[in-house]
Amino acid sequence: MDVNTKKLKKNAFRVTKVRDFTAIRIRVPGGHLEAKYLLALQDIAETYGNGTVHITNRQGFEIPGIPFDQMARVNELLQPLISGLDINQEKPGEGYPSSGTRNIVACIGNRVCPFACYDTTSFAQRIEKAVFPNDLHFKIALTGCPNDCAKVRMHDFGIIGMTEPRFEKERCVSCRGCIRACKNKSVEALSEQNYRPSRNSEKCIGCGECVLNCPMSAWTRSEQKYYRLTLLGRSGKRNPRLGIDFVKWIDEDSIIKIILNTYDYVKQYINPQAPGGKEHIGYIVDRTGVPEYIKWAFKDVKLPPIAEVSSPLYWGGKIY
Repeated sequence: MDVNTKKLKKNAFRVTKVRDFTAIRIRVPGGHLEAKYLLALQDIAETYGNGTVHITNRQGFEIPGIPFDQMARVNELLQPLISGLDINQEKPGEGYPSSGTRNIVACIGNRVCPFACYDTTSFAQRIEKAVFPNDLHFKIALTGCPNDCAKVRMHDFGIIGMTEPRFEKERCVSCRGCIRACKNKSVEALSEQNYRPSRNSEKCIGCGECVLNCPMSAWTRSEQKYYRLTLLGRSGKRNPRLGIDFVKWIDEDSIIKIILNTYDYVKQYINPQAPGGKEHIGYIVDRTGVPEYIKWAFKDVKLPPIAEVSSPLYWGGKIY
């Protein structure tokens, strides 16, 4: 059977090593879905695939062993899942309209984890609505706190939850629990002054350990949600590297705007001869220079007053 492989991959199917068979990649923004949708995946895998489901490292699913001539039927069966996860579509019933921007990864967040500073799933789903569908190769990941269980520094955009701790001295009993926790579990941003904890705002990473370890609730999380945005981590064969800090104490609106601005930047500068039409953002920034990227990234962005922008930006890592 002759198949347009470019069209196949755009529709989120994969070219596999088994001739005439493909695999469908299923988006789960933020890695969270209702259990009822798992029955649909089982039905597709057992009826049209080889009976197995692979959980991808990007928190989606992949069903292998699907004959090329069954792709249209599989897309129809996926529609309840796509609609239920509120994923943007151009033509319902025809599956995913693109696959360039990868599934958005998120740790479990504060719906479950006491360390998380925010609801990672909700923010991941908000980003999904803003950026998908798109054929450009972007990888975005979110983690609830600086523990970084989602390994976000391996992505083009890493979003790390922060909180600006609020202190009520009237509730403090000078137990030093927060100071010990910050020293043993974090970055030692608290010290004792006149029998009360004093916070070094420049050193604080917003992890919330002081909040978790105060028996009197003298420390509380800020109502405003803040984040650390890291930039342009990547794996791959050529020049792998970790993402670096870009903006500290940034808000959600600014993060989304910077990501959307980066799509515009990539459309302007991507190498049209790049294999498969895919080029990592970091290679483009290396080619155009960081100042040019910064100009695009901050277009119409209104950072909160507390925000700190890192400068200069420098990525280390293996160079071939």
